[in-house]
Amino acid sequence: MTTATAASTLAAISPAPASRPDVKGTALAVSLAIMNGHWDALDDLLDDGFTYTGDGFVFTKDEYIGFMQDMKAAFSGLKMEFPHVLVDGNQVSVRFVSTAVNSGSFMGAPANHRNIEVHGILIRRVENGKVMQEWQTTDLLGVMRQIGFGALLGYSVFVGLFNVTQKRPVRKAA
Repeated sequence: MTTATAASTLAAISPAPASRPDVKGTALAVSLAIMNGHWDALDDLLDDGFTYTGDGFVFTKDEYIGFMQDMKAAFSGLKMEFPHVLVDGNQVSVRFVSTAVNSGSFMGAPANHRNIEVHGILIRRVENGKVMQEWQTTDLLGVMRQIGFGALLGYSVFVGLFNVTQKRPVRKAA
């Protein structure tokens, strides 16, 4: 079989992938909806079966939106930059840098009113114009140093020693 024949055979049996700009645009639109607090738009971008796995958490769609609402409430002036975005089929990998002011309590740590900078990487899987799945890792040590290592370390030790489970995030009305 020639290379051209193999390519045409593969094209005939493979489903047509979503265009790269559509996949990339959908994946980035999730972050922009979070940054701007557009919760209805975020709801529309996520599939009903959406799952999030990252930094020790696994969330459903509503829990993810609730977690992002909590995060947005705790960090005012949130700005996000995406220095590296790679598209591979229906998956988009994004290196992000977020800046904000820690103006509210978050995950047990009180507000310190400092500017913070958060670095991380996420991968979003997009199908039929909706984000189906997200995997994320964040520089949590860097975040802990900026928010207040003592508060978060104490909280972590308390949770670990007494096997306390954190309350699941709850989505707030838009």
